[in-house]
Amino acid sequence: MNRKKDSGSNIARNRRARFDYVFEEEYEAGIVLTGSEVKSIRAGQVHLRESYGQVRRGEIWLVGMHIAPYEMAREGGHHPTRERKLLLNAREIERINRRVSERGLTIVPISMYWKRGRVKVQIGIGRGSRRYDKREKIKARDMERETRKALSRRHRP
Repeated sequence: MNRKKDSGSNIARNRRARFDYVFEEEYEAGIVLTGSEVKSIRAGQVHLRESYGQVRRGEIWLVGMHIAPYEMAREGGHHPTRERKLLLNAREIERINRRVSERGLTIVPISMYWKRGRVKVQIGIGRGSRRYDKREKIKARDMERETRKALSRRHRP
């Protein structure tokens, strides 16, 4: 098996995360998986959209992430939406716990990727965007797009 292929490649992204949340901090975390889950992830059968993180008894758990069952797994394999433990440094977990409990922030998975043959999850600690914030983002994006179009037309011979 060629491990070089896996290094740094993106598995899944939560595209709505940056639109729906304003992140104050981001962390890279390992994740505890079963063998059938890894096989399913290699096949691209993972969805982060409805997932979020919870701190329980000094551990961070990812809730609601969907990894489709692997067809070739023995007797049932794994439950698609089971809670999965994230692996972080104890100081990072304590800091995240403090931020989430004091300020009412949320733990949101942003992306999942391969790093040196292991699955990593990028999580963000942030607050949900308000409706008017989203409107401002859309306006800014549309204005940027219009500006790029106008400039590209201007520079054509």
